[in-house]
Amino acid sequence: MAKVSISLDAELVVEVMVLAGIGSPQDAVEAIVRDYVARGHRTEARTGLKEQGLREVDVKPREPEG
Repeated sequence: MAKVSISLDAELVVEVMVLAGIGSPQDAVEAIVRDYVARGHRTEARTGLKEQGLREVDVKPREPEG
């Protein structure tokens, strides 16, 4: 797996470590990023079917008004 090095504000990293309860800055930031990505996938899974339903409604022709 490829690795990326970035610079972060030390206070931000310490806060992440405290909130996550993880002693290593690398592990704490990695855990937060993994959680963020997983949350995005869960949101896509939940909204994917709903968006598909909306697309089906948009496909149907509208009734002429007035």
